[in-house]
Amino acid sequence: MQTPLQELFHAIAQVQDETELRQPIMAKAGTYFVANRWKLWLLDDLPPIDEKMPTLMKRALSLDYNPVLRYLVQRHAAVHDEAILPPGIWQRICPRADHGHVLVGPIVSHGKLVGGIAFTRRKGDLAFNSEHLTDLSALCLHFSTRLETLRSKPIAFELNCARLTPRETEIAEWVARGLTNKEIGAALWITENSVKQALKRMFRKLEVSSRAEMVAQLSMSPKKTAV
Repeated sequence: MQTPLQELFHAIAQVQDETELRQPIMAKAGTYFVANRWKLWLLDDLPPIDEKMPTLMKRALSLDYNPVLRYLVQRHAAVHDEAILPPGIWQRICPRADHGHVLVGPIVSHGKLVGGIAFTRRKGDLAFNSEHLTDLSALCLHFSTRLETLRSKPIAFELNCARLTPRETEIAEWVARGLTNKEIGAALWITENSVKQALKRMFRKLEVSSRAEMVAQLSMSPKKTAV
C-alpha cells in the first residue's frame, strides 16, 4: 500500500502540463503539509523589484531582508523558518497572519535554481519541523524532474515551417516549451536580443502577432503516449 507521500510522487509523474503541477498537485501537497496557503513559483513568474512594488512584497523578494529566501537561493535546499531562526523571529520579519510559519523547497534544472515550492501556516499554528523538511526535499526532487521532462518534450510542428530557417524552427520549438527569450538565448548560445529579432522576423513570415498565435499555427496535435 502506498503512503500519502508516495501517492503524491505518483500523481506528479502522471501530470501532462505545468498547470496540473501548479493547481491540483500543489493543493494535494498543501493538504499533506497541513498548510493554509501553498504555491509553486518559477523565477520567470516573479515581477522585477522596483519602486512601485508594495513594500511588503519588496521585502519578501529581498535576499538581504528575507533569510528564508536567502537560504533557499544560496543552498538550493528545503528550509522552514524555525530551522534557521529562533521561534517567533520570522513573525517579526513577515507580519502577515497567514504567513506565521513558512516552509520552502527548491525547483532546480541543470544545476540552477529555477523556482520553488512554498507552504505557509497561520500565526498560532504549529511550526513546520525536520520531518517536513525531509518530505519536502523528496517532493522537490519529483517536481524538478517532472517539470524538466514537461519542458523538454519534443514539439511536433507541421513543416509548413518551410517559411522558417532551421534556426528559427529551433527558436519556435523552445518558445512552445515555455522558455523566455533569455533562456532560449542561453540554450542556443545566442544573445537575448538575437532571439527578439528572430521572433520579429518569424511573426512577419507567419503573419502572427504573438508567441501563442505562432505556436498554435505551427503545432500539430501530438499523439498521446504513456509517460
